[in-house]
Amino acid sequence: MARLAGVDLPREKRIEAGLTYIYGIGLTSSQKILKEAGVNPDTRVKDLTDDEVAAIRKAMDGYKVEGDLRREVALNIKRLTEIGCYRGIRHRKGLPVRGQRTKTNARTRKGPRKLVSKAKKAE
Repeated sequence: MARLAGVDLPREKRIEAGLTYIYGIGLTSSQKILKEAGVNPDTRVKDLTDDEVAAIRKAMDGYKVEGDLRREVALNIKRLTEIGCYRGIRHRKGLPVRGQRTKTNARTRKGPRKLVSKAKKAE
């Protein structure tokens, strides 16, 4: 089983797709890493040799992945909330940060709808 950057890669997938299971590596980065390491992207993860795994590890050295990247993203968000800028306030309130509408949609950020019942008619 290939283990890179603290992540167990799925054994049956092609290495090109398997590398995308690492946080911070998408398909394009995966292809660049494999090209630099000289590994065939069609190879299955279970068929990788120790030399190929070592070459992939060496090629990944320049990339910020997993824990380091998560920490950096968290610190960036923390900085925005502390300085109190618009984006920081949106993060603090749990609302969309990048200008999306909130009158409808935005359910992922806002959570499930809170039912507001109509007030009874005064007689």
